[in-house]
Amino acid sequence: MDMRKLGRTDLFVAPIVFGGNVFGWTADEKTSYALLDAFFDAGFNTIDTADVYSRWVPGNKGGDSEEIIGKWLKQGRVSRDKAIIITKVGSEMGPDKKGLKADYIIKAAEASLQRLQTDHIDLYLSHWPDPETPHEESLAAYAKLKEQGKIRHVGCSNLDATQLQASLDAAAKAGLPRYDVLQPEYNLYARDSFEGPLADLCVREEIGVITYFSLAAGFLTGKYRTKADTEGRARENRVAAYLDDKGLRILAALDKVAAETGAKAAEIALAWLLRKRGVTAPIASATSLGQLDALINSAKLSLSDDAMRLLDAAGE
Repeated sequence: MDMRKLGRTDLFVAPIVFGGNVFGWTADEKTSYALLDAFFDAGFNTIDTADVYSRWVPGNKGGDSEEIIGKWLKQGRVSRDKAIIITKVGSEMGPDKKGLKADYIIKAAEASLQRLQTDHIDLYLSHWPDPETPHEESLAAYAKLKEQGKIRHVGCSNLDATQLQASLDAAAKAGLPRYDVLQPEYNLYARDSFEGPLADLCVREEIGVITYFSLAAGFLTGKYRTKADTEGRARENRVAAYLDDKGLRILAALDKVAAETGAKAAEIALAWLLRKRGVTAPIASATSLGQLDALINSAKLSLSDDAMRLLDAAGE
């Protein structure tokens, strides 16, 4: 397995990161264990989650995904030092439980550690920008957690180029840990927010990039061709939004590359990301072993320059 260095951290991740947002939502505990077992058995090593996963599901309170991962780790199904655990802080977990104030970050980290049943988080991310909190305050909290050994590395999600640069400047000025990893939304359909200044900044500053919504909520698997296909799905409204002229062009390009390579649409969409400038690894979820096969196979798929040009053009 070809491991990729995650920015300036000492973490080496396999080419695909498993998206744990499905745990406790569209994958129950038993299914989640089977998926994690198979993922690690295939040589992959990184799980992405967040404290808020999956608070949006009726009956869930948030922390559901972390709890499942924690139970799985506790069973010793993989050695803790062989697993890279990414989680996040900042999304609303309840009244007065959101944002990036220092006190809240410290409390939220403790809660995540308890749910994950581990003594450290490998990579801790600010989930969303918090305009009410200076970068210095948040970064100081992360510095304290690092000193205590409770987190190893710090990153962020959903920052634009201006916000990320401001955080780097604040870290340098105050002598605090900087964000070494970015998690942006990026896929064949949604490209504008990452390509350009943000990608340039990440490359220049050696910031690792792990992309979310890498399969556009399942749209890039090719199984949604009409609005009728999306009805009753967990992400019905989001997936339906991709069914415009641009989305249909992308599906046609995926079909063409699939016919030429014998690969599935999901494998091609992830392999496209793996060749994009600045990207370390895409995050992708699966709710069945069949879907997991596509994630595994994508790491072995090498797209030709012609295929890349075709796919690039379709999403413009």
